[in-house]
Amino acid sequence: MDRTYSDAVRALNSLQSNASVVNAIRLSGGKMNAQAISEMIDWCRKIGYEPSDFNRLNAIHIAGTKGKGSTSAFIFSILAQYLPFHAETAQAAKLHKIGLYTSPHLRFVRERIQINNAPLSEAAFASYFFQTWDRLEASAAAAGEPTNPCAKPVYFRYLTLMALHTYMTEGVNTAVVECGIGGEYDSTNILVRPTVTGITSLGIDHTIVLGNTITEIAWHKAGVMKKGSVCYTVQQPEAAMAVLQERATERGSELRLVAERHPQIVSGEVVLGLAADFQKTNASLAIAIAAEHLRVLGFKGLDVKGELPEEFIRGLEQVKWGGRCETRLEGPIGWHLDGGHTLESITVAGEWYAERVLASHGSPPEHSSKAAALVASSDAKATSPRILLFNQQTRAGLPLLRTLHALLSNQLQEAHPFSHVIFCSNVTFANSGFRPDLISINVSEEELEDLRVQKELAQGWENIDGKGSEVFVVRTIEDAVKKARQIARTRTGGDVQRGGTIAEGDIKVLVTGSVHLVGGVLEVLAAED
Repeated sequence: MDRTYSDAVRALNSLQSNASVVNAIRLSGGKMNAQAISEMIDWCRKIGYEPSDFNRLNAIHIAGTKGKGSTSAFIFSILAQYLPFHAETAQAAKLHKIGLYTSPHLRFVRERIQINNAPLSEAAFASYFFQTWDRLEASAAAAGEPTNPCAKPVYFRYLTLMALHTYMTEGVNTAVVECGIGGEYDSTNILVRPTVTGITSLGIDHTIVLGNTITEIAWHKAGVMKKGSVCYTVQQPEAAMAVLQERATERGSELRLVAERHPQIVSGEVVLGLAADFQKTNASLAIAIAAEHLRVLGFKGLDVKGELPEEFIRGLEQVKWGGRCETRLEGPIGWHLDGGHTLESITVAGEWYAERVLASHGSPPEHSSKAAALVASSDAKATSPRILLFNQQTRAGLPLLRTLHALLSNQLQEAHPFSHVIFCSNVTFANSGFRPDLISINVSEEELEDLRVQKELAQGWENIDGKGSEVFVVRTIEDAVKKARQIARTRTGGDVQRGGTIAEGDIKVLVTGSVHLVGGVLEVLAAED
């Protein structure tokens, strides 16, 4: 096997669970179990580590349903501001290299493993990937076990092992680690002594493995709590908060509530680098977690309840987290991208999109009446198409569409919130198929080939919307982007880049339903640049 980045991605993709396995788990109603952690510890030992070795990383462990990635990004960005600031002080050794481990990725799998505000390079990713691979093969050979891909951990577990090995080898001494699914039995929950933990807003998701109720889900998320480490959370449903408090007591962790948004964020004095109102809650949680971490490391004089330190302000304002309430302008087209794939996350994505629609017509939602909203949305329909680009390949997509339609109809005071709706698969390009980093074998080839899911979603949308919008089903993300541009050309006289009399970004395309879809759209746009 060659050892390039492409070879590493190809080998990594071989560790994905195929569609038949995923479906069997789904149908069985399988739940995560305690063996997951003991198995992960065994994998760690096979590459030469004990869980306690990772105490050197001074990990910050983040769980939650909504906003755990954004909160992790805020924390990472805040702490990164302390790298140059303390470079010549006695505290420099306390914070000199910061890691961020998140999932899923948008365009490149190496995005998941970052150091000091940058993803691993292709060369570094390939090097650490094959170091991990070789250690596993050597361990298997020594034990007389098979060394083929089936004898290695599955995709997410492998990346978690690789990330921890990377951070240990690179001398990272602060690592922000986002849970994959849940917390109690998540692959990342082999961390023994995090400096601080955090639980973002809770909701219903991953019910097959976490349970169907908010209390069951809260139990799993609280698994990241560790004895002697403070855990911060935000306002939760009453039943969920009771479970979190009970679990904190059981585990010897102090649960602290960030009950209100930070006043400098509320006032607008601090302008967050991530759009949408809900990010103010995530940012406020991140402030508390970052401050606690710095205190544990020995940083002095941190008071974040009043005036924020300049480093915190810079981190909040300069944070980057692609594909989450992100806008890309292309002449008159405004690509509004958010990978909302749960009822809660598509609700906040819809609220953000409504804000953008109303704001562009002089009716900010916090000040507009319903009558003003009606005028704004009517004007928008008369002058500019509004386009939905949607896919959800592995979950129930129709509830997401119903939620989005109901919310936007109410916010915009219009029965038909979109003039055009495009459904596509997550296949990236028409000719070359998936970009290697975006390949998923969790979906059957037959399902992709006949566009079964997309046709069902299209029929469902017509039932919801009453045929008030033009609906298209296309094969690939590239085809969907071309269709959106084609629709735009009908309003711009054929010049999508200049747009004629239509203002920049006035044709608003909402891309949502799947992080993989958002990543694919970003890849198509970047490929054409």
